[in-house]
Amino acid sequence: MPNPPEIIAHIDGGSRGNPGPAAYGVSIETTGGEPVTAFGKFLGVATNNFAEYQGLLAALEYALNHSYRRLRVLTDSELMARQISGQYKVRSHDLKPLYDKARGLIARLESFSIRHVYREQNREADRLANQAMDDAERGIVPREPTPPPPIPQAAALRPPAPQVPKTSPVVPQPIVATFQNGVLRPHTQLPLFEGEEVELEIRRKK
Repeated sequence: MPNPPEIIAHIDGGSRGNPGPAAYGVSIETTGGEPVTAFGKFLGVATNNFAEYQGLLAALEYALNHSYRRLRVLTDSELMARQISGQYKVRSHDLKPLYDKARGLIARLESFSIRHVYREQNREADRLANQAMDDAERGIVPREPTPPPPIPQAAALRPPAPQVPKTSPVVPQPIVATFQNGVLRPHTQLPLFEGEEVELEIRRKK
């Protein structure tokens, strides 16, 4: 039985004011770099760290709800990455329930890792978080994200099928040609591709 495919979640949370208007952004892709889904959510007034944890929870819930059991998380929050990995203790009373919930979701996965990256490596998640805050400021109420269905496990492990170029049907049209030295030479370029077989109807020009 093949292992389920692993996905990578770029997550980011931000707050304008800390505390202030806050949101998170999540961008998920396959290990091959193929996009899976991307979304952001406005959280109201909150801190940066609260928003970061909400982004992590959203990524974990997406993975579990769509039958992904192997998740790799990249975040520009060094504090959260070190807390989740056990290097730092969670001393904030506001963050402790979020930490406990995240650890409970992580326990349901087959494999999980979290790594701190610089913001330049997390631009899409940062953009989604800022877009959610911008939309809230303009009074735009976003709909709940409708992510595409997950990649079936068997299909995700198969190499992609080769793409066969599509050809447009050839519309019959008169072509003038000259038969010389055993070769029929058209006077104009034929709309054909190399190796294509066609039927010819020869009419002598009067």
